[in-house]
Amino acid sequence: MSQKVLWWLSVVVVLAAVLAPDIFGYYALTLMALGLLSGFMYPVADVTTRIAYYVLAVLLPGIADAGGERAVPNDGALLDIPLAGEVLHGFLTNIATVIAGVAIASVLLAVYNGLTAAGDE
Repeated sequence: MSQKVLWWLSVVVVLAAVLAPDIFGYYALTLMALGLLSGFMYPVADVTTRIAYYVLAVLLPGIADAGGERAVPNDGALLDIPLAGEVLHGFLTNIATVIAGVAIASVLLAVYNGLTAAGDE
């Protein structure tokens, strides 16, 4: 399975989670599994890209909720956009789950590579 297929599958699951949230109860688990699978099968070799995944995993849900009160989740400015606001908010929030899976896989692979590195450096 190529990396492109995994990301397209992730986008399809994200859209299903946004447009039909009541059909399947395990969207978050599925999205995290797709992110972990993508991260383990196609590790991010470039340090800058890895840092970008870490930053996106942390900040993307906050960007989706931007403009609202800090103590109230799902109260962002995106939700004020008629028709498309909820879809954009849901898409950004759910794609952040996939990105978090890739970031977690990158951290675990970095720890594993550090533990199994040859030499006493």
